[in-house]
Amino acid sequence: MKSEKSEMKKNPLVTIVTPSFNQAPYLEATIRSVLEQDYPNIEYIIMDGGSTDGSTEIIQRYADRLAYWESAKDKGQTDAINKGFARAHGEILAWLNSDDILYPHAVREAVEYLTAHPDCGLVYGDCDFIDANGNVIGRFNAKQTDHKKLTQGYVHIPQQASFWRADLWKKVGPLDDTIYFAMDYDLWLRLAEVSEIKYLPGSKPWAAFRLHADAKTIAEDDRCWPDMLRIHKRNGGSVFSVIYAKYCLRKLLGPVIRWRRRRTLCR
Repeated sequence: MKSEKSEMKKNPLVTIVTPSFNQAPYLEATIRSVLEQDYPNIEYIIMDGGSTDGSTEIIQRYADRLAYWESAKDKGQTDAINKGFARAHGEILAWLNSDDILYPHAVREAVEYLTAHPDCGLVYGDCDFIDANGNVIGRFNAKQTDHKKLTQGYVHIPQQASFWRADLWKKVGPLDDTIYFAMDYDLWLRLAEVSEIKYLPGSKPWAAFRLHADAKTIAEDDRCWPDMLRIHKRNGGSVFSVIYAKYCLRKLLGPVIRWRRRRTLCR
C-alpha cells in the first residue's frame, strides 16, 4: 500500500477527455495518441454525441482501455467536455478534441513540470498545425501570457497542449455551455485569475492541432471573437479596450486569414 501511494504521488492520475461527434476519419489517431503516451497513469474518457459515421465502432475497439465512454445526444462540444470531467478522478486534467493528437511525451513532461512547481495551476507547451493527412503545415503562436494579457485578447495558449490542476477546475469550472467557440479562452481567464499559468517551450511540441475543411477553426472562425467579446463584457470589460481594437482589426482581416488557411490546406 505504501509503495502504491508513493507511485501515485510520483505519477499522479491524469484525466483526458475527448468530446467527439462524427469525426471518424480522425478519431482513431486521437485515441491512439492518448493511449500510446509514455506516461503510465492516464484515465481516458470519450464522450461521443451520438455519431452516425462509424465513430462508435472505432471507440468500441479500444473500450477495454478506456475509463469510460458513451455515445448519446448532448448539447454540443462544451456539454460533452463538462460531462466528461464530471466523471474525472485525475489530479491533472486536459481535453483533446477528436481530430487533434498528443505527441507521446506530452503528458509526462506536463506532469513533471506541475509536480515540480506546485504554485503553477496550468502549463502549456508548443503545438503544431497539421492537415487532414497528418502533415505538419505550421506552428501555433504559443507565448507566455497572464490574466491581464488574456483580458486584452493576447491568448497564445494552445488548448491541445494544455494541462491544469483538478482542484482549480473544482473552483472555476465547469465550462460555460452557452459559449460555442471560445470556451477554452473563458477557462484560461478563470484559471489565470486564481493561479499562475506557464508556457513551457521545448525542443518538441506537445500536441498537433488538425486543420481541415470541416474543423470549427476553418468553417466557423468568425464565431470566435464575438464569443471572446461576450466574455469580456460579462466580466465588466469596456468597448474602449485593446480586445475590441483587436476584434475590429481581425474582422477587417478575417477574409484574408481564412483564405490563407484554406490555401494552406489545399497545397
